[in-house]
Amino acid sequence: MDTSNHWHVHGRPYEDAPETETLKTIAANFPERTLFARPQLRLSLALALIAICTGFSGCTSADSKQQQRAQAAGPRVVSVAVAKVQQQDVPVYLTGLGSVTAFNTANIKSRVDGQIVEVNFKEGQNVKQGELLIVIDPRPYQAQLDQMLAQKFKDEATLRDAQLNLQRYTSLIPSGSIAQQQVDTQKSLVDQLEGTVRTDQAQIDNARLQVAYCHITAPFAGRIGLRQVDKGNIVHASDANSMLILTQLQPIAVIFTLPEDQLQSVSQHMKNSTLQVEAYSRDDQTKLATGKLQTIDNQIDATTGTAKLKAVFDNADSQLWPNQFVNANLLLETRKNSTVLPTAAILRGPQGAYVYAVKPDSTVEARNVNISLTQGNTTVISSGLTAADTVVTDGQDKLQTGSKIEQRNPGPGNPSGSGSANPNGNPAAGNKTPGTNASGMNPSGTQAP
Repeated sequence: MDTSNHWHVHGRPYEDAPETETLKTIAANFPERTLFARPQLRLSLALALIAICTGFSGCTSADSKQQQRAQAAGPRVVSVAVAKVQQQDVPVYLTGLGSVTAFNTANIKSRVDGQIVEVNFKEGQNVKQGELLIVIDPRPYQAQLDQMLAQKFKDEATLRDAQLNLQRYTSLIPSGSIAQQQVDTQKSLVDQLEGTVRTDQAQIDNARLQVAYCHITAPFAGRIGLRQVDKGNIVHASDANSMLILTQLQPIAVIFTLPEDQLQSVSQHMKNSTLQVEAYSRDDQTKLATGKLQTIDNQIDATTGTAKLKAVFDNADSQLWPNQFVNANLLLETRKNSTVLPTAAILRGPQGAYVYAVKPDSTVEARNVNISLTQGNTTVISSGLTAADTVVTDGQDKLQTGSKIEQRNPGPGNPSGSGSANPNGNPAAGNKTPGTNASGMNPSGTQAP
């Protein structure tokens, strides 16, 4: 290879050769492949690598999309909770808020003035009717009684003498030995003395009553509260405070309210039988006592639209106390052989209430149901399901007809543990349907099919 021109170009000072001549000499003596062979090779290799990477990435992306499509095309298993539909007797309750009221409450005060000499009770003691509680010094009143008895004795003696004189005067009238006026005067004196004796008897009765007032007894059987006086205290009939409070706890009453719209049904059922009332604690979890409905008030409260009802409880175990707040559950009726399911299974949609029923192949289908009654965690339906069906109680927001499911915590009978009516023996109030809002849609937003 001839390189004379190469040395000629690079050996000659740059400024000595005209620019045009230098370019022509290079163009004439250096082939293009000699100057640019290596850069082109590098560029070609880079382009080839880019093409290989692009192809590989495209293949990978295509495979991933195909896998996603395949997964989307296959059935997706949804984990849900289920429960068996059951057939059983369902009690229908009406629930109202109420308070316990004592049948009798007595603020016991003194009816006489005097000093307390005996206190025959303890705080919190249960006493019987007629049992002696407090004794006020009766001696002053006993002295008054004795004085009245003596006065009566004296007046009776005077009366007897006047009566004898009247008999004598009357016997002398036929002989004319006595004037008729004197006889009449004696008769009037006898009548006056008889009046005096009767007055003495009235005063004696009053004195005996004062002595009786000194012995304070229980007017009825009940429980004594905290006493306000002690032995030795002076009490007066005009005292504002009572000496003790006696409250009858057995039996005891509960006054509760119900909406006026329910009174007609309650009144009709009362004609057929005595209705049972159950009293529950403030948190509506603990059953306190069972009693009977006694009566309905004779008027409705216009401000609240409710009426008062009174129930009576034996309260043998002293679970109810006056002024205690309770939830009163009135057992209106019992519906026999009803089809029931957990309220959590009920959904709402444009077509009304529906549930997702589980098919034998572990898929679900939406079924419309007609709700007859909702009682707390239990719903009674009149059509749409049978006792052999299984319904979804949790996870419905991920389902549609034909969805494949996997049961959580499966078990015999009632897997979810929420299908029995009133599991705690405590019905909820009203006919509200838990799990639905005011618009009738379930909170998860699931639409009916």
